[in-house]
Amino acid sequence: MSNLPNRRIACWMSEKKIQKINWSEFEETCKEYGFGLFKLDLSKPIESQGTFCVFLHKLTDIIASADQGDPKCANLIKKVEDYITTHTSVIVLDPIPNVRQLLNRYISYRKINSTNLHKYGIFIPNFCELRPTHSVDLPQQLNNARVTYPFICKPSLGHGSKQAHEMSIVFNEKGLKDCKTPCVAQSFINHNAVLYKIFIVGDKHHFVERPSLKNFQPCDEHTIHFDSGDISKAGSRNSLTLLEPHERVSKTKPDQDVLKRIAVTLRDAFGMDLLGVDVVIENATGKYAIVDVNAYPGYDGFPKFFDALVGCINNKINAKYDNKFGLIDLVQEKIDA
Repeated sequence: MSNLPNRRIACWMSEKKIQKINWSEFEETCKEYGFGLFKLDLSKPIESQGTFCVFLHKLTDIIASADQGDPKCANLIKKVEDYITTHTSVIVLDPIPNVRQLLNRYISYRKINSTNLHKYGIFIPNFCELRPTHSVDLPQQLNNARVTYPFICKPSLGHGSKQAHEMSIVFNEKGLKDCKTPCVAQSFINHNAVLYKIFIVGDKHHFVERPSLKNFQPCDEHTIHFDSGDISKAGSRNSLTLLEPHERVSKTKPDQDVLKRIAVTLRDAFGMDLLGVDVVIENATGKYAIVDVNAYPGYDGFPKFFDALVGCINNKINAKYDNKFGLIDLVQEKIDA
């Protein structure tokens, strides 16, 4: 390219997501650093909405619905992918093929398993995909993958509907009848009802502590059904998150070097800049376990999130054009200040 790239950011998110992120504040932050921000309207031709240098999106639910056969969503995604293909200079946060890796929990868990995190004592609890077969085959599938009771039964589809968050705790073989296949079964590990959410924005990350499921043991209990969104949201108080009186433990801060290792490794593995990772610390071993990962999380509790996001965008532009246009990293200067 021979001249300064366009400094407009096209953004597509659901109206619900936009209301949560405080759009006017985001728009003002972009303006401070020389970016224009606008909402991309996918009901109109993209070309008619002007040129832009960055496409920022939260299309996970639409991608998931498209992949499940929804024709309207499939047309929207095709429109976006066709535009990206013919406008190769546009930076996409995050690339749609990379986002697709996170739509299926089994696929994303396998990718985590393929990293070198195990060398540092970081692991993902044993898991397997339970497919729609005769129920007598399920115990063998679990045994082959060394998935133990109790285990968490999660929908294979990680995005696209409220059902993606509807999970179960299965305590014994009798409870296998409650598994709605296809699903992912993942061994439950006791972690004193504390979960750490790592929010990743480019080369920066931040973690927050959230409530989580209490400790469980294999037993004859009936299957427990729950919505994961209700369990681990900030300030949640739920009977499933309350430890027994004899289990009261003193809280210790997690090792930030370990959390950084997780953030850097998974950002590289998935080729994405906007990620959320759920991590717990196993009671018995003190090892760190990754129990879920998702695209463009809520970032509730991330300090100066908009500065970090615009900084990530600015860094990607500078890297792409090798600073030949004299783009000043104003965002980084502000953050460092």
